[in-house]
Amino acid sequence: MTITFPPTAEAAEWIRCARCGEIVYGKRFTRDLGVCPGCASHTRLTARQRIEQIFDDGSVRAIEAPPTLEDPLGFVDSRPYPDRLREARAKTGMDEAVLCVRGTIEGHAAVAAAMDFRFMGGSLGVGVGARIVAAAEVALVEQVPFLLVTASGGARMQEGALSLMQMARTSQALAELDEAGILTIAVITDPTYGGVAASFATLPDVILSEPGAHIGFAGPRVIEQTIGQELPCGFQTAEFLRAKGLIDDVRPRAALRSTLARLCSLRKPAERAPAAEPVQLVFQPERLPVRDGWTAVQLARHADRPTTLDYAGYMLEEFVELHGDRLSGDCPAVVGGLARLGGRPIVFIGHQKGHTTRERVERNFGMPTPAGYRKAARLMRLAAKLGHPILTLVDTPGAYPGIEAEEEGQAWAIAENLRLMSALPVPVVTVVTGEGGSGGALALGVANRVLALSNAVYSVISPEGCASILWKSPAAAPLAAEALRLDARELLRHRIVDGVIPEPGEGAHADPAATARLLAAAVSEAFEDLAIHEPRKLIAERRQRFRQYDARPR
Repeated sequence: MTITFPPTAEAAEWIRCARCGEIVYGKRFTRDLGVCPGCASHTRLTARQRIEQIFDDGSVRAIEAPPTLEDPLGFVDSRPYPDRLREARAKTGMDEAVLCVRGTIEGHAAVAAAMDFRFMGGSLGVGVGARIVAAAEVALVEQVPFLLVTASGGARMQEGALSLMQMARTSQALAELDEAGILTIAVITDPTYGGVAASFATLPDVILSEPGAHIGFAGPRVIEQTIGQELPCGFQTAEFLRAKGLIDDVRPRAALRSTLARLCSLRKPAERAPAAEPVQLVFQPERLPVRDGWTAVQLARHADRPTTLDYAGYMLEEFVELHGDRLSGDCPAVVGGLARLGGRPIVFIGHQKGHTTRERVERNFGMPTPAGYRKAARLMRLAAKLGHPILTLVDTPGAYPGIEAEEEGQAWAIAENLRLMSALPVPVVTVVTGEGGSGGALALGVANRVLALSNAVYSVISPEGCASILWKSPAAAPLAAEALRLDARELLRHRIVDGVIPEPGEGAHADPAATARLLAAAVSEAFEDLAIHEPRKLIAERRQRFRQYDARPR
């Protein structure tokens, strides 16, 4: 059944913002999607308004709600529960606290479940759970992305433990979509608490939120009354949780539709771009110039050398950066997300250094914390779920050697990535674009194909670190660099890398765009070669590749 919404009621001629007090012309407020032009406060929307703002006009069809028992406990507080349901239905024009539909977002098919806080605080009861499960089943059958727009105070108390069971029921529905490789997306709006936050709202592959939305398990009043502690400013806001690595991004309402459309578009291959001119990879060490080790290190560290985000801008037709490890933080030294390369959907991950001193400080000089490796691991698991190949770009002096990193399990995070990458059922290509420093580099480098730019280096330790330990002086770094045999020629000779991408002119720093074209062509060719292999063969070949490093004569 196609849904035809009646015209939205005319907004009041003038509206006063509840947060800043600014008086806004009603029609402007509507054009701005309910966002105050003064303080950017995002007012609460109805489920109907959410669907109207996100989906293409005329594309929306209702998903039939399954029958459920409405008052399973015969619950009465100050009023009978059926009276509260009748009041909520009359007030909202909805039969429950969620509206489930199928339709298109900028032409891309999707299924959505949008919650409405006006209906008993968006509480999760049997009816809501049944509708969300039914919508997930439609997404599963139609093999299209599943979108959840949440707004809830938590579980519905009037339905007792039956309400509690909806947390497991809806989470199970998300798990079935994971098993089928269906992309899931959440848009968390204000407020999202309790059983909804602790189940289907925080399980999707990509979690976006509107600015200022409050998200958590226990509400602030409950926390303050329970522990008697004053909460910090901004506690449980979307911005707070983004910094803690728990959500992917905070997007203003005006940007949500286009962001969702891009995410939905990246689930399938697009029309393939014309084949790039084949790059002439170097496979024989003797074809590369003999270079002093320290000179190679200086070139690999050149401040103007392209970064991972530079390459993303040059190489990728689309890139939606995702954030956070969903556990403890969002390490700025590792970036990644969903992308498209030559029409092929991929997951793109890499170290990020920056160019200026300020950028490098903000990016921790490209030295990841455990949160960075866990973010990379989370994205790799997403690639495995969606069946997308993975491209990793390596450029780091090494993992961050700080106290906090050790406390948060740096060694465990690196080890987990090594194990995870060894078993990924999708093609993995790694390119060492600058520095490949120790285990901090290898944690993104267990791949089917490992390539290097001609001015890149790869080593067990930095020359300075080696010099300090073995020469007892950092000043001996040039000697250590020479002894470590870390330049591209030596890496190819020892089969650490499978091929070398020649850099144009004086190097990548002199012509980033040309370097990116060469890199993209080499990676696309590698993906083309690997695409014919079954998952078991990809895993077996990747494991065999790393079993060869025993220093026996070849």
